[in-house]
Amino acid sequence: MDGNAIILCEGAFGTPSGKTANGLVRYTKRYKVLCVIDSRCSGEDAGEVLDGIKNGIPVVSSLDEAIRKFSKNKPKYLVIGLAPDGGRLPKEYRKIVLRAIKYGLNIDSGLHDFLSEDEEFSKPAIKNKVKMRDIRKTPERNQLHFFTGEIKEVKSLKIAILGTDSAIGKRTTAVLLTNELQKAGISAEMIGTGQTAWMQGWEYTIILDSLINDFVSGELENVILRAWREKKPKVIIIEGQGCLTNPAYPGGFEILAATRPDLVILQHAPKRKFYDGFPGIPLAGLDKEMEIIKLLTRKKIFAIAINHEFMTTDEIEKIIKEYEKKYKILCFDPLLSCKSLQWEKKVISLIKRQLLK
Repeated sequence: MDGNAIILCEGAFGTPSGKTANGLVRYTKRYKVLCVIDSRCSGEDAGEVLDGIKNGIPVVSSLDEAIRKFSKNKPKYLVIGLAPDGGRLPKEYRKIVLRAIKYGLNIDSGLHDFLSEDEEFSKPAIKNKVKMRDIRKTPERNQLHFFTGEIKEVKSLKIAILGTDSAIGKRTTAVLLTNELQKAGISAEMIGTGQTAWMQGWEYTIILDSLINDFVSGELENVILRAWREKKPKVIIIEGQGCLTNPAYPGGFEILAATRPDLVILQHAPKRKFYDGFPGIPLAGLDKEMEIIKLLTRKKIFAIAINHEFMTTDEIEKIIKEYEKKYKILCFDPLLSCKSLQWEKKVISLIKRQLLK
């Protein structure tokens, strides 16, 4: 663990644009999260804001309040919890980051704006002896790998978590499924493919959307090969990126082509009509994504994971039954607070059957 952290997510916590903060509040091995900054829901419990379940992480209104509240805990990091379209730092965040540097906090950012290269931040960072980590910085080319075909050596059951859109819960499902497999005594490793997975502390992680295109497939192959050679897990869970049909984030093609998954779980938000960040551009939808995945992999979808945004518990249970009847496969909501459906046992049972084949 790197240390105590304050998560900055002003104006976006609990929304798709705040998915980095959302992910860190739900799970991280890299930091001890002290609080989240978002004045819109100040005074509330972060876990309750996200999932209706208290987790003891408060939401505060400002950096100054966070510093006062946790003076004895000695926060070490300010982590940018925002993941906006385009990955740029909002102007209103600049003063907060500068103030954090003056407080002596290290800065971790997963944005495309590299804060360590911005003189407004880098000069005071040097003066105050704080570190700035830009997680999305592209590795040097001599450190990158080209696809070799050695992926065929991997004997683990590889499960890719894809989606019908970006910011739809793929990483969260990957995290929960990996943890449930480990709890069940099945060795499993998660392959992170984005900055939030790195911030959560997953050992085998690349930042797919900041890689040079020629090396994307090779880096995916290499990180899976490392996990296989070093840990020999029975199951490897691969975090998806974007979706096959998203006009801005058409992730998934490299994941399917390079990682050669044995199974695909498809994440879908039944009430989402348009691509995230692009109102007016309708989603291709569940049927079309399933059709494309089957065409590319020659395999049927293993299961459907539900993102329950804007849905009641009754609506969730109803749609799960409808999808299971229509598609003849398991459908589950990984964040459903009602455990009556016991998705964990059902998914683990199906995976165990696959391992016996």
